[in-house]
Amino acid sequence: MRQGLVFWVNFGAEFRRFSLDRHKPGKFEDFYKLVVHTHHISNTEVTIGYADVHGDLLPINNDDNFCKAVSSANPLLRVFIQKRGTRKAELLTLFGSRLKNK
Repeated sequence: MRQGLVFWVNFGAEFRRFSLDRHKPGKFEDFYKLVVHTHHISNTEVTIGYADVHGDLLPINNDDNFCKAVSSANPLLRVFIQKRGTRKAELLTLFGSRLKNK
């Protein structure tokens, strides 16, 4: 039986939802390509992060972080995209941040 993991992806004012198999979500690179394709931003460099169970905004930038994000989702994973070069994207990449007004 396939157990779906729902991704709720936010980029600017746009939201997209899709699901992947929780036990075989794939690799980070495939997820990155899916996210930018879904938002029609394939020619834009972006930083991807997720909200963990404590509300911390953590980066997804490699297979290990992607695996941690998938394992923390229950059953929804809130994913946020920022264009690279923005201050918010830099903070997400370096330190993570606390989400306000969940």
